[in-house]
Amino acid sequence: MSAPRPEIRILVCESTACASSRSAEIRSALEAAVARLNLVDMVEVGFTGCHGFCQKGPIVVVEPEGIFYCQVKPGDATEIAEAHLAGGEPVKRLFYRHPVTKEAVPRYADIVFYKNQRRLILRNCGIVNPERIEDYEERGGYEGLRKAVTSMTAEQVVEEIKRSGLRGRGGAGFPTWFKWDLCRRQPGDEKYVICNANESAPGAFMDRSLLEADPHSVIEGLGLLGYAVGASRGFIYCRAEYSLAARWAQTALGQAYQKSYLGSRILGSGFSFDVEVFHGGGTFVSGEETALLSSLEGSRSMPRSRPPFPAVRGLWGKPTVVDNIKTLACVPPIIARGGNWFASIGAAKSPGTAVVSLTGKIVNSGVAEVPMGTPLSTLIYEIGGGIPNKKSLKAVQTGGPSGGFLPGGKIETPLDFDSLQEAGSIMGSSGIMVMDEDTCMVDAARTFLSFVQSESCGKCVACRVGTRHMVGLLDKVASGKAAEEDLGKLERLGHIVRNSSLCGLGQTAPIPALTALKYFRSEFIAHVVDKRCPAAVCRELVTFRIIPGRCTGCQMCVKVCPTKAISGPRSQPHNLDQGKCIKCRSCYEVCKFDAVAGEAIIIVS
Repeated sequence: MSAPRPEIRILVCESTACASSRSAEIRSALEAAVARLNLVDMVEVGFTGCHGFCQKGPIVVVEPEGIFYCQVKPGDATEIAEAHLAGGEPVKRLFYRHPVTKEAVPRYADIVFYKNQRRLILRNCGIVNPERIEDYEERGGYEGLRKAVTSMTAEQVVEEIKRSGLRGRGGAGFPTWFKWDLCRRQPGDEKYVICNANESAPGAFMDRSLLEADPHSVIEGLGLLGYAVGASRGFIYCRAEYSLAARWAQTALGQAYQKSYLGSRILGSGFSFDVEVFHGGGTFVSGEETALLSSLEGSRSMPRSRPPFPAVRGLWGKPTVVDNIKTLACVPPIIARGGNWFASIGAAKSPGTAVVSLTGKIVNSGVAEVPMGTPLSTLIYEIGGGIPNKKSLKAVQTGGPSGGFLPGGKIETPLDFDSLQEAGSIMGSSGIMVMDEDTCMVDAARTFLSFVQSESCGKCVACRVGTRHMVGLLDKVASGKAAEEDLGKLERLGHIVRNSSLCGLGQTAPIPALTALKYFRSEFIAHVVDKRCPAAVCRELVTFRIIPGRCTGCQMCVKVCPTKAISGPRSQPHNLDQGKCIKCRSCYEVCKFDAVAGEAIIIVS
């Protein structure tokens, strides 16, 4: 029988984001301080995976009080130990402060970023130690698997998933039960199930955060999938760059085998199931399920024509189900608590919750989870804290790099598969990027389309050639060299690429350009007709100058200018040499006195 835990637990986040800010050193310093103060019997120093509020890391939480310390440094460990753990007085300077009121908020549950969430997929993130299976079990872990293999048939498991209304969290929103049932009905004993953790979209880090923080929920979900379809072997396909996530997943697999949650005759039942971690190449297209299968088979990641669908003919020609990591994390509580419970959460046609990454021009960036159907405005202004520097919202992009741009007037759009599609965007990877008034939508469309074009596998002409021509047209628009008829060409080409591409990458690639044209056409007209960039972003259509009456000579612009184009003595107005200026905007963005003006150049044809 294990010894009881100490009454106080101090938990350090050691996910990738916090680890990059020396969180391991914080834990070591806390351990040393606790030992020096003879608090070992009453204080346990541990670690967790990601809490989601990455912007405020490294994060340290003291339980059971729920005291939340943010942006902690190794040098703060002694003060936390002496003042809080030994003296009972929390360190207020390390509390989170509300972005508007500046009020210090000591407790995790009261922080605006967390209190408006409903954490179902992320239920254990930031709470359990990813290397300690007992933490997961204490929170009901593996009860769903135990229930399924000891008292349910495979058909009953599929029926429970059907009753829940769960739709795939990888982006397409396909009914999860349907492909499970299709695979289950296929003849033969050799079948495979795969967890898709190939997260390669810019600004998306939900999958990594989940696998680092709660690997056992993914393993349990994969085991339930294997049981439901009759598979004996599963894979966690993790992009190679996610080394920490893969390592913790491998540790969790070893513990699951030791406790008979994996392996031969699981929990004394007749079900045997093995899982291994596969390190993927990290390409964006590998997230498409048939391209992922090609990668697993040792070939280049290239999509395949469908039908036959993977559930009929997948990995090595055998029936296979590929599910996103977030989909699988939903499965254990559905089986443990029932499909009707899950169906009662979220929107009628999109039950459950959505895990999103909030990035861009937003006060609170990180990973958040809300019920499906939550308005985008709630994510942006409540959980996200709004737009910094008193700027106004111009657009929000949903769905990752191939998602659509929605204007400020559309931020009451519910976050669910059908509502976003109706608005012209997609759920996609669930990345949400916020853009303020300083964003040029021509430049934004070009940036994201360029990424998707570079990630094209090249198999089909529509995607390989079409996206390249679209990027070329956007380059013309951004440089002021396009004519108005080029906008019509861009739109027609976008529809051709969307309707003719083989896989989801090509089919969604034109969405940034098409939605930018739909909702922000006036900006495109300004570029092609007036030959100017209203946001003063496109380099060939903008110039920067220093306003002498506003410049205080603080020299911040001098420090950030990469070409030494700015000069002048401290405390006196500076000069900007146009011959050296490369229009990088660094001076414009760093100036606190609005002394740098970005002015549109009007090109006369």
